[in-house]
Amino acid sequence: MRILLISPYHGGSHQAWAEGYAGNSTHEVQILSLPARFWKWRMEGGAITLARMALPILADPHTAPDMIVATDMLDLAKFLALTRPYTAQLPAALYMHENQLTYPLPDDPTTGPMRRIHGARDRHYVMINLTSMLAADRIYFNSDYHRQTMLNAIPSFLRHYPEYNEEQVIEAIQRKSSVLAVGINFARLDPPLPRSQDRPPLVLWNQRWEYDKNPDRFVATLNQLAVEGLDFEAAFCGERFGLGTVEVDEGIVGLGDRVIHNGYANDSLYRQLLWSATATFSTAKHEYFGISILEAIHCRTFPILPRKLTIDYPEQFHDRCLVKGKELLPRLRWAITHRTKRKP
Repeated sequence: MRILLISPYHGGSHQAWAEGYAGNSTHEVQILSLPARFWKWRMEGGAITLARMALPILADPHTAPDMIVATDMLDLAKFLALTRPYTAQLPAALYMHENQLTYPLPDDPTTGPMRRIHGARDRHYVMINLTSMLAADRIYFNSDYHRQTMLNAIPSFLRHYPEYNEEQVIEAIQRKSSVLAVGINFARLDPPLPRSQDRPPLVLWNQRWEYDKNPDRFVATLNQLAVEGLDFEAAFCGERFGLGTVEVDEGIVGLGDRVIHNGYANDSLYRQLLWSATATFSTAKHEYFGISILEAIHCRTFPILPRKLTIDYPEQFHDRCLVKGKELLPRLRWAITHRTKRKP
């Protein structure tokens, strides 16, 4: 079977999933993509550009797909409308990496992706997700937590509207929704690299550098340990979008020589940092599927995770890995000072 996989925001986990699926599928998968920038424009205008790019593929009998698979950043209804001479009878599946309805908003309404509407949720982008789900024949979520939170949030969203709010669509969406976990290419991280016991313990940040991952708290926690005089090193290698906050920048500077890396890490360096790290901890406000945390765990890095978010992860974790509130600092202190006793 030939599959046309459409990835309007081709970067990070979206790119990793698309290329991983294409590389491991038994089907013939062709990826049609746009660069991972200007996410709002990708959701609004990406379907127009991608429809134009797709028409020669769809019209040629030698390349015409048997199925369309698209990520949640595509306005699928618009794409199908613009290509209807060729896609009217094609099955279409939608893969939900994230959604615009349950994605957390920043505490500061002047920051983040919704700052232009003073921190309120922009319902326009939610409607793109919703109409895309209605247009799809199948909907796949990257975790059951994601599926449940999205389905549970749709009713209250639709009730914002004064009439014809179409609440009956929820049942239709639910019937065609299921879970397809993100594949992770652990092989690229192997074989294991030896850990040096001569260097101080390394604490690693390998998540996206955005407000929903709460890097401010991560850096502040490390600074608290530094004030105590605890001996450790820190590496910050998560993908970054735009400028960081003043608090984070100043916090990293305050760590001084403890910082051995600060910036995007290529594959070779990333692998080295993962296998060198003693511990990593998540300060995320939400997580649909924690790829970076699972990569760290694969490389025997000790994870410290918010207890309230453990439902978001596909594994079951030992209680020693889970914290809430003020438990984070002592648990991290323990992981750093007992690295020979803790189990990876």
